[in-house]
Amino acid sequence: MKNFILIFILLTSLSLLSKTETLVVEGKYQNKNIFVQNSFGTGGIGFCAQEVKVNGKITTDETNSSAFEIDLASLQLKMGEKIIIEILHKDGCTPRVLNMEDLKPKPTFEVLTIAVSPAGVLKWNTKNESGALPYIVEQYKWNKWIPIGEVDGIGTSDNHEYSFQVTMHSGENKYRVKQKGLNSISKASPEATVSSKIEKPTFVIAKAGGEMDFSSETAYEIYDNYGVVVKKGFGKTINIGNLSKSNYYLCFDNSVTEFKK
Repeated sequence: MKNFILIFILLTSLSLLSKTETLVVEGKYQNKNIFVQNSFGTGGIGFCAQEVKVNGKITTDETNSSAFEIDLASLQLKMGEKIIIEILHKDGCTPRVLNMEDLKPKPTFEVLTIAVSPAGVLKWNTKNESGALPYIVEQYKWNKWIPIGEVDGIGTSDNHEYSFQVTMHSGENKYRVKQKGLNSISKASPEATVSSKIEKPTFVIAKAGGEMDFSSETAYEIYDNYGVVVKKGFGKTINIGNLSKSNYYLCFDNSVTEFKK
């Protein structure tokens, strides 16, 4: 009976010691290896990490040390390729990946050509993308670059062509595309310009002060004296009846002006 109890305790202890968990890390290959800080296992016996898999395949990386490197460069991965790293480790401890940022796409694209047609179609050709980041399309008006849409980037180093239908205002129009990566690191393209024959709209405020009417449809924003947007949209009429009496700044078409309610 005593022997049975001892065997049961021994088997239970071995089961607890052999219990494992898996740390999963996903990202895109950026021509960088991954470094892992490896603690001792529970009770100070052996090291925490036991095995590493990349995209389902066991690697030959040596995990029996306080820190080790996952050699992605030896796996013949393509730049921007999706990778899933699985680190099998003992229960009660967790290895720490030190350079997670090296698995995140960065805005590395190079613009070969960018132009906008008289019909308002913005086209750009790129190469050397290192991950599938969206292209943010921006238009310069009201003394700033304003996002007007997005196009998903393909994310590989090959040449790619993209297009986006823009809405033009009167006079000269400027456009560009931009990508944002980790920690808001961004990269913008050169500008593309086109002149439109659209007539510049005018506006009037009704005597009762409840509406603002434009001569044609336009994008608009209204700011108060503190720079807070109180109205925003696209159209021919703005309801300003609920604005308090004060001075405001009106952005419309490609102009910024001031009005009093």
